[in-house]
Amino acid sequence: MPTISTNDLKNGTVLDLDGQLWQVIWFQHHKPGKGNTVVRSKLKHVLSGKVVDKTFNSDTKVESAQVDRREMQYLYNDGDSYVFMDTTSYEQVSIPSDTVGDAADYMLENQNAMVALHDENPLYIELPASVELEITYTEPGLQGDRSSAGTKPATLETGKQIQVPLFIEAGTKVKVDTRDGSYLGRING
Repeated sequence: MPTISTNDLKNGTVLDLDGQLWQVIWFQHHKPGKGNTVVRSKLKHVLSGKVVDKTFNSDTKVESAQVDRREMQYLYNDGDSYVFMDTTSYEQVSIPSDTVGDAADYMLENQNAMVALHDENPLYIELPASVELEITYTEPGLQGDRSSAGTKPATLETGKQIQVPLFIEAGTKVKVDTRDGSYLGRING
């Protein structure tokens, strides 16, 4: 396994710590008043999704897992898993619902996503930071209500429910943050 220095950590790097795969989701170099610099990090367990805080000494060697990121097209959900097709080899891969996780809330059929694989096993789905989806249901807004203070629930075409401003109506395309499900704006067109 290749080793890297904790000084070279990046968001998205996958580490192999004691045979467990952990993805770096946040890190910061920290110099306490006395002593050596340390690297604070938040690591997400690739399989369970559990997030832990871990502090490394600066310039410690850690094992990085070889992760192969491939662009794949989401084809359909067969009930227990999501079927993707590798866009270069056209090979189809079934990925369990647990592995897909929250990404399912933002995926439409025939949409492309990055699938991270380790030893040909799917680890997680990487979506763009935001996606454009249509609102399929929301209560009618009040005419002339443009205040940004109020929000209401709205259902996206994927079935995910988010909060939108009061003036948004069903049939509107909106931009949604895939990290936290927040409304980012209306798509004109």
